[in-house]
Parts: sequence; structure tokens; C-alpha cells
Amino acid sequence: MLAIGCFALAAQAEESEWPKGHYPLPDSGNMVGEVYRVQAEYEDTLVDIARDHNVGYEEIIRANPDVSIWVPGEGTEVVIPGRHILPDAERSGIVINLAELRLYYYPEPAEGEVAHVETYPIGIGRDGYNTPLGTTETTMRLKDPAWYPPESMREEAAAEGEPPPDVVPPGPDNPLGEYAILLDIPGYLIHGTNQPDGIGMRASRGCIRMYPEDIESIFGRVPEGTRVNIIDAPIKLGFDDQGAPYLQAFAALDEQENGMDTLLGMLSELKQQQTGEQFVDFERFSQTLESSDGEIVPLI
Repeated sequence: MLAIGCFALAAQAEESEWPKGHYPLPDSGNMVGEVYRVQAEYEDTLVDIARDHNVGYEEIIRANPDVSIWVPGEGTEVVIPGRHILPDAERSGIVINLAELRLYYYPEPAEGEVAHVETYPIGIGRDGYNTPLGTTETTMRLKDPAWYPPESMREEAAAEGEPPPDVVPPGPDNPLGEYAILLDIPGYLIHGTNQPDGIGMRASRGCIRMYPEDIESIFGRVPEGTRVNIIDAPIKLGFDDQGAPYLQAFAALDEQENGMDTLLGMLSELKQQQTGEQFVDFERFSQTLESSDGEIVPLI
């Protein structure tokens, strides 16, 4: 569907044997994947391209601010933000970083298997329906789940004169899609969707949505009782396999509850990592925090 540039192919060559979004855990550093570029075909939209390349709505928009969402145009170069800084959290089970609208899954490696991470774009709760933070676990897995509209939705719809049905059976009208993984938080699930264009957005009533093919991929491999750590890390400090530092920011400091503590901790870590051969560009550090556009920026 997409014509991929030669340099994009080169960037992905080392991971060609891994499925999309799957990466071996790095021996050193905390970064996986690569940024690369593709060329849009005649009928592509940015949303189509995002889904094809394991990217969500906000990610593709941020990476291509000057490209039309719905009509990029044949031959237009599109940046795929495929590089990720692993969250600063225990690498086990599922880690969900709300700030970057992304889920990380660390499956238990089988004997002789390389430890790896899988990462997927997600949709989360919109304002007023925030996805809860904290550590929980998966409970039940449901294939072709029925959907029972929550009371809040029923009240809103009734006020507008359009009360929803008591239950929506499996099928194309079911917003849960074909697969759902229940969490040990009443009313919250990781599930598919019948509106995949909303992946990578804050649009749900608190549940975690995934592309249909992504939830299908992990559904049979996430056992009941899997640890799920939901965090909100809008600033991420990364180090590549050579120890070079990078910074990624999704929200300005004044929008964060513990922004200053996070900043001071990162500055301290950077100073500890700094050697005589590399000097951190603190002006670039400040500019990255100010722009908060999600780009992974080198600091040397």
C-alpha cells in the first residue's frame, strides 16, 4: 500500500524478523525502534498510514504538522514516529502510559526465547472520564462481548431523548469490538473498537481501546492475573545503546502535578551520566520541554 524509501528500509532491517511493534529488549539503554518515512499513495489518509505503521492519531499528526490529515497527496513524504523510550516502570506485564497514549506489553519469555517488548497505540478516557492510574491486573477475557451502556451514558442519552438499548450484542455496532480483557477495576477494560480512527485519541469513557488487530494479537497471550501498571509520564528521559541522552515531552511542566520534581530528578540523572566526552545541551532540553510535541530529541 505504501512505497517505503530506501533509508526507511535500512532503518528497519535489523528488526525485519520481528512483527510490527515488537522489539528485543535492549542490552543497554531504554530505547527501541526507529523513526522512518514512507510515501503516501493516492487514496491514503494520515489515519490509514498511522494504522498501517502501529501509530495512533495524535502521534501521526504531531509528527506531520504540515501534512493534510485526509488528503496527504500521492508521493507526499510522511514521518513515522516509530522510536520509543520505554517507560520508567518495571518491565513486566502491561504498562500503559496515558501521556503518550501507548501500551507496552512485556510477555514472559519462554525457555530460550529472547525477552522482548510489544508496544501499541491506544485510545483512553476523555476529559471527565479519566482512565484511572495505579497497578491492577487482568481478570477475564471475553470473545465477542456484549456491551451494557453505563448509567452515565444512559442518563445523557435519555436527556437528549435517545435512550440506548439495555444491551448491545456482538456485531458491527458494538463499541467493544470482538475482544475484551477485563481489569480488576470495576467497569474498566482493554478492548477493541468499531471506530478504529479514534485510536491515539482521548475519546473513551475511561476504558483502553486498541486497534482490532492489536487486541486480537495479544488477547490469547495475556493470561489472567497479568499485572497492569497504568502511569502518566508526560516527560521521558531516554538513553541509546551508546549512553547518549534523549528527551521526549508530551505536556508542559505547568500542566503536570509533579512536574518540577520530575524535572529535578531528570537533571540529576543527566548530570550523573555526563562524561568528559559528551556535554548535555540544556538549552535544547529546555526547548523540548517548552514545545512538548512528543518528538524524541537528542540532548548532545
